[in-house]
Amino acid sequence: MGNLGPTELIIIAVVIILLFGAKKLPDMARSLGKSAKIFKAETKGLRDQDADDAPVQQQPVQQPVQQLPPAQPQPIQQPQVAPPIEQTTQNKAANN
Repeated sequence: MGNLGPTELIIIAVVIILLFGAKKLPDMARSLGKSAKIFKAETKGLRDQDADDAPVQQQPVQQPVQQLPPAQPQPIQQPQVAPPIEQTTQNKAANN
């Protein structure tokens, strides 16, 4: 239903010309162009005004730094080492 083909657009254009008349259409288009120009200038003015106001509003908020209690040292544990493996006579013969 929302798709307008070329034939539908031509029919709409003919109806507009019949309703408003061919003499009034250029005046209407001219006034529409002026309105668009004024609207564009106003929106640009609002953007410029927002750009000027933005740095004042966006100052960073400093949050207090939370002090942590001093760390308590942990006792150092010696690494555990496995006892050496005794070589049997078979292992000694295989390595040589």
